[in-house]
Amino acid sequence: MLKISTTPHIFSPVTTQSLMRDVLIALTPAIIVALLMFGIGALKVLLTSVAACVMFEYLITRYLLKTANTIRDCSAMITGVLLAFNLPSSMPAWMILVGAFVAIGITKMAFGGLGKNIFNPALAGRVFLFISFPVQMTTWPKPDFLNFMNIDAETAPTTLNILKHINDTGSAAFRNAASSLPDYRQMLIGNMGGSLGEVSALALLLGMFYMLWKKIITWHVPVSIFVTVFVFTGIMHLVNPVQYASPFVHLLSGGLMLGAIFMATDYVTSPMSKSGMIVYGVGIGILTTVIRLFGSYPEGMSFAIFIMNGVTPLINSYMKPKHFGGK
Repeated sequence: MLKISTTPHIFSPVTTQSLMRDVLIALTPAIIVALLMFGIGALKVLLTSVAACVMFEYLITRYLLKTANTIRDCSAMITGVLLAFNLPSSMPAWMILVGAFVAIGITKMAFGGLGKNIFNPALAGRVFLFISFPVQMTTWPKPDFLNFMNIDAETAPTTLNILKHINDTGSAAFRNAASSLPDYRQMLIGNMGGSLGEVSALALLLGMFYMLWKKIITWHVPVSIFVTVFVFTGIMHLVNPVQYASPFVHLLSGGLMLGAIFMATDYVTSPMSKSGMIVYGVGIGILTTVIRLFGSYPEGMSFAIFIMNGVTPLINSYMKPKHFGGK
């Protein structure tokens, strides 16, 4: 008996929930480092962000869209963790709620929910908060390893912030801070100021290796970003090593690792073909380097991914994956 059905015809046991669960496992090392370094402040930011994202998605699906409950797929939880990873541990709770609403209510659900959003929800929430509350978003508590109850933490500029202003006239504070810049080992383990998810390059790399092993992501996007940033910052460092930092500093500091591994690789907002992913990653790397070295902001990763999210449909239209059986 011949059975006729619509596509897809290939069954896979992989579900959205299982994918999100694996992403959460990949984020676990960075979560642990954030809690160890920033203590109760990090815990408050994480819990508030996750709870707000899940709550907004539940309320919108039930009372506005009147559709099936989608919080069980764990995508709102991942958005909450990623949003928290882009915030300092001193971020006020009400501002986190605003960012969560922008991420879930406007960027995700207003476009139809998971799989239909144009921009990465957590990234949109972060950019909105950065533009709306620049002081709170750039107040970075110093990490204090294992001092979990350290609520009134001392603040200090981040590595990229110091490097950005170290040669400015009248920036004596930044020149003084430069004497205590973290070394590569400290950058790897996370002993430096910054947002919750950007401080430990090693923890983020462990998450990347896990996702590569589980085949959740491919190497094309993160590696193309890393190589592009390394090459261009390396060239500038060779030209003027006094003014421009080593390419290793750019790789290990700021939100480069977090953005390249967990945000730029988002299925919905990144290209479908492997060649498109490389173009996408190179674009992010170039934009990040230009903003970091020549722009007014010390960090450019969020804006670079945000811009390339908008370019993704154009990349997909010119670099389509081969159809099944095609040459």
